[in-house]
Amino acid sequence: MDKLPVTLTVNGINHDIRVEARKLLSDALREDCHLTGTHVGCEHGVCGACTVLVDGKATRSCLSFAVQMEGHEISTIESVAHDDKLSPLQQAMHEEHGLQCGFCTPGIVMTFEAFLKNNPDPSEEEIREALSGNLCRCTGYHNIVKAIRKAAEQIKNGGGHDKR
Repeated sequence: MDKLPVTLTVNGINHDIRVEARKLLSDALREDCHLTGTHVGCEHGVCGACTVLVDGKATRSCLSFAVQMEGHEISTIESVAHDDKLSPLQQAMHEEHGLQCGFCTPGIVMTFEAFLKNNPDPSEEEIREALSGNLCRCTGYHNIVKAIRKAAEQIKNGGGHDKR
């Protein structure tokens, strides 16, 4: 199959790559852009491990073709921490023991990076509803919810993304 040229703008950097039309964004990120923080779990868009932001919106990269991403801004887990400082959400996940093996964590963080921008003061019910699209096989979600609530509170009180 012929490979098509595509420029992926990932974390503010252009990656000029050549891919087959059927290559998934998740695979292009890992194999062609060498950004391995985006994990591939179910390959059906169910588990959420592959979640990235496309133009600021949480998107399952295992359901998107790389060639569809020309002209869009893609953000991966590698873009969240700055200057060796974790984002409020990453720090809260650490402090509240919201992760164990870490496989699902990048997808959860990316889901809630977008979610908290749109809903900076979510209820526990809203958090749990948004979290329902991310599967974690290690935890009971309790500490993940605690971490998201803590991060939301910190962001609301001025400890957000722009104040690093």
